[in-house]
Amino acid sequence: MKVLLINKQEVSDILSMEACIDLMSEAFKTLASGQSIQPLRSAMWLPDKSGLLGLMPAYDNDTKVMGIKVVSVFPGNHSKGLSSHQGAVLLFDNETGQMYAIIDGDRSTAIRTAAASAVATRLLAREDAKELAILGSGEQATRHLEAMLLVRNIKKVKVWSRNHEHALRFLELESSNYEVIIEAIEDVHEAVARADIICTTTAAKEPVLRSEWIADGVHINAIGACTAGARELDSELVARSKLFTDRKESLFNESGDFLFPMKEGLFGEEHLLGEIGEFLAGSKPARETEKDITLFKSLGLAVEDLAACHYIYRKATENNTGTFVNL
Repeated sequence: MKVLLINKQEVSDILSMEACIDLMSEAFKTLASGQSIQPLRSAMWLPDKSGLLGLMPAYDNDTKVMGIKVVSVFPGNHSKGLSSHQGAVLLFDNETGQMYAIIDGDRSTAIRTAAASAVATRLLAREDAKELAILGSGEQATRHLEAMLLVRNIKKVKVWSRNHEHALRFLELESSNYEVIIEAIEDVHEAVARADIICTTTAAKEPVLRSEWIADGVHINAIGACTAGARELDSELVARSKLFTDRKESLFNESGDFLFPMKEGLFGEEHLLGEIGEFLAGSKPARETEKDITLFKSLGLAVEDLAACHYIYRKATENNTGTFVNL
């Protein structure tokens, strides 16, 4: 069996953020139309809860792509200079079941996650949004900076991290890459006080963003917490927000940001306005007033990985990129 291996650098060379934003938009619309099979992810936690191993299968009937992402999630890796998410996406032939590609899942996940947030931001954020706050300073923070600048005319960026040295390092690395003001802020309240768009990309298990800090009209992309026992937003903020997500089933089973306030009785399942793909398809209105606080709760879906990695595979074969191996 001949399999094409595509490494992290090759993924970076092939998959631009601009291309991935378009891919995510189509993936969300395909999912909303019922043309994708998207089971809940399966996760095995280590006994000490320091990390997990996850399996994320999916099938896209539109492109006839079948695959699975195998990913480890170790939040403590940031202190070791390693990515918190590491793994690979495996693509299989939908007629024979034969595996034909193994693609780095670290870089592709980072790009597609930020691209998904960009799709939501393009749909939900105010057109005049100019100030961006990023909570977190890892790779997702870097990718979200790139993605947000592509969909809104951002003039100022404030970054906050629980370790201020990390925020300063982010500032040093990114300030020369973009013609935009970037500031590293020690106080999270100050970082978000005048923001029009907020991206939470932390490994926090308890809220780092509180309702009393947030003005009307803000759009929030909540990225970091992807399990039922962790959250980045306090209950009151979620209750104030017009809530959108990537997948309803994932939100109801995997999102502490949603489950905690619901268990506290602040709202029921009807608080979710819908999946982002439904609004992209034009079947529902999205932002209704300039004062709405819009919240996109991203859980990350295997259909996103399939869309990104099928594109990577096609471009790699067209350009003779990657390494074929016999298994």
